[in-house]
Amino acid sequence: SIIMNLLTMMWPQFQQWRKEGEAGRRKITKATRYLTLGIALIQGTSLAVTLGNQGLAFDTGPTFLFVAALTLVTGSIFMMWLGEQITERGVGNGISLLIFSGIVSGFPAAIGQMFEAARLGNINIIALLVMGALAVAVVWFVVRVERGQRRITVNYAKRQQGRRMVQAQSSHLPLKINMAGVIPAIFASSLLLAPASMASWFGSNPGMGALQQIALVLSPGQPLYIMMFAAGIIFFSFFYTAIMFDPKDVADNLKRQGAYVPGIRPGAQTSKYIDDVITRLTVFGALYVTLVCLLPEFMVVFFDTSFQLGGTAVLIVVVVAMDFMAQVQSHL
Repeated sequence: SIIMNLLTMMWPQFQQWRKEGEAGRRKITKATRYLTLGIALIQGTSLAVTLGNQGLAFDTGPTFLFVAALTLVTGSIFMMWLGEQITERGVGNGISLLIFSGIVSGFPAAIGQMFEAARLGNINIIALLVMGALAVAVVWFVVRVERGQRRITVNYAKRQQGRRMVQAQSSHLPLKINMAGVIPAIFASSLLLAPASMASWFGSNPGMGALQQIALVLSPGQPLYIMMFAAGIIFFSFFYTAIMFDPKDVADNLKRQGAYVPGIRPGAQTSKYIDDVITRLTVFGALYVTLVCLLPEFMVVFFDTSFQLGGTAVLIVVVVAMDFMAQVQSHL
């Protein structure tokens, strides 16, 4: 779904579908389904082979591989269908709510493990309280930043409507601080998971020891993993924002509506001004996402414990919950 979202901004054919309204939306949904099926087939087959190589199956013959891959692919397609039904008949994005449910369902067990570790003396009770306070502070920080806006003042010139003269009006162009949302974190973590996945598939083969070494260096908590994860988040924040938001289109729309930014000439100068504002916002937004996603990694090192709740998971949960609440309030 995310890949199709990017392609609709980059691929001329998908851009044309996007402009076709309901018919175009159906074509994009159909293409998304086929793409999902293809990815599920690749991942399902790879996972079935991995299970067989790790000795977790009684029989690693073709029958096991076929049944395991078919089960995984069918489950994925069912979840996709369920997400579409929630989107069409419910409130909010169905797939996001399913991911939200999966993450939240693991929270009680993770919190229980932390308390059990404190009871056994593996974690200092003071450290546990500090971690709890930090978790609350992170949620508060995420909510504040996600609700934050940079408002560019826009003035509308006087215009004639029939026999009536409409007076000049003032409005604002709201720009979110974090326009890319959780996409950069998902993309960066997915790319860094690729070496570990390939090591589990092919690492046991002769001559593939180097692949296992690469997977070990890029495992969570390692310095190289943290640096590459941060670099990936920052890159995808700028990349996704550049694709999803075009300052030139915004400037052209303002010009057509007879609107202008005070002190800025309409057209190219307005486009450059909006682009500069977006760039500064994206710098802050990228650093904010990086901080939230890497904070659990630093807590694991600092408190010398296995912290179960990842920063990406917390970010997804808070953002989806806020979106759900906003949609419920708009329906009410």
